[in-house]
Amino acid sequence: MKRLLFVMILLGSLASASAQDSAATAAAAPAAVPSADSTASAAAPAASTAPDAQNSAETLWDRANTAYINADYHGAIGLYEELLSRNLSSAKLYYNLANACFKDGLTGRAILYYHKALRLAPGNDDIRYNLSVAEARAKDRIEAIPAFFLTEWVRAARSVMSCTAWSIFSLVALVLALGLFLLYLLAQRLALRKAGFYGTILAGVLFVLTTSFAAGERREMLDDTQAVVMAASTAVKSSPDKAATDLFVLHEGTLVTISSRLEGWCEITIADGKKGWLEAKTIETI
Repeated sequence: MKRLLFVMILLGSLASASAQDSAATAAAAPAAVPSADSTASAAAPAASTAPDAQNSAETLWDRANTAYINADYHGAIGLYEELLSRNLSSAKLYYNLANACFKDGLTGRAILYYHKALRLAPGNDDIRYNLSVAEARAKDRIEAIPAFFLTEWVRAARSVMSCTAWSIFSLVALVLALGLFLLYLLAQRLALRKAGFYGTILAGVLFVLTTSFAAGERREMLDDTQAVVMAASTAVKSSPDKAATDLFVLHEGTLVTISSRLEGWCEITIADGKKGWLEAKTIETI
């Protein structure tokens, strides 16, 4: 009797957690964005305006792609950025915009948009390859400080999938763990109870791992400390003052990490550990 009561409580908790997760997902869902194959409709305030918004977005998407195919890269950039100004975004949109910028000789902007695309699709090899090609055009050659091998391994494993995909896997692992735990509680045969017990432990570890990966990808996706130098060249100062001593010079396309901000200035760190101050207008956050 006590076992049955415990099972009922457990099932009730699972149903409640599922309902809460569904509600959170619905609340956090972004507006519809252009997909990898076509432009989805923009979220509209009223049903009567939805078809017009959809046609407008689709028209812009088609015009931008046509301009790119016809080598009108400047025109394609303007149309892709028009889509972004309407709060539409996707990995494909950022990727296409980055390609157009690269073709138009805008290396810094290309690197910026490739990074934005990677945040939405971290496992996309095409984006990663094109980013490496664009970074090879950047003037600065900075020797990065080697990271601990385990940190690099975890980051590489985590970047295989997006935050959403890891979240789905974590929910599947949770449901599996609870199902196996029920098997352990209710099974009459000893072999099934052992399978349920060890399976619960394994699924629990998988749940913790995938949840941590999802949280890590979400933190990286929302990180506003990474930025790209957009100016052709800019001097890094010893303090947030134009009259301060020049420490070194950075060029367009260099990735920097912002550690603090002060009245139009940003304290930055580059890959080799050097620090200094840059005017905020010379960089753009990813």
